[in-house]
Amino acid sequence: MATIASAQANVLRSLLQAAVTGDGDRMADLVTPDVIGWSPHRTITSRDDLVAAMGEQDDPFSGIDLQIRAIDQIGDKVIAEWHVAADHTGPLVLDDVVIAPTGRRVHLSGATVAEFDGELVCAFRNYFDDLAIVEQALADG
Repeated sequence: MATIASAQANVLRSLLQAAVTGDGDRMADLVTPDVIGWSPHRTITSRDDLVAAMGEQDDPFSGIDLQIRAIDQIGDKVIAEWHVAADHTGPLVLDDVVIAPTGRRVHLSGATVAEFDGELVCAFRNYFDDLAIVEQALADG
């Protein structure tokens, strides 16, 4: 029988996978209604806000490969270190800048800290350097 700690780690794994695949419905199943979240380009204030944010994305990437490199737990916090590799196949929009698809394989590493209420995420913070994606997309080939 899985402990609550291992169940929480599995929830975070599933949440990260749903985030990279754009599966807002799956994400909604893994968070509390009042979830709050932060990433370099977005702040989330509820489950509905999270699902809406996922629906707004025009995904500039395909062939996405997520690797969870480490996952640790301290109390009701689960911390995951991850790496994503993807092909830049659609327009990448950051603020008012649009980068046309380059077809390049880009890589991004980061960490997510998730807080739990039981087996559901009630808060999360994503840490990554999104400028690294821009630099890779625009690099001379």
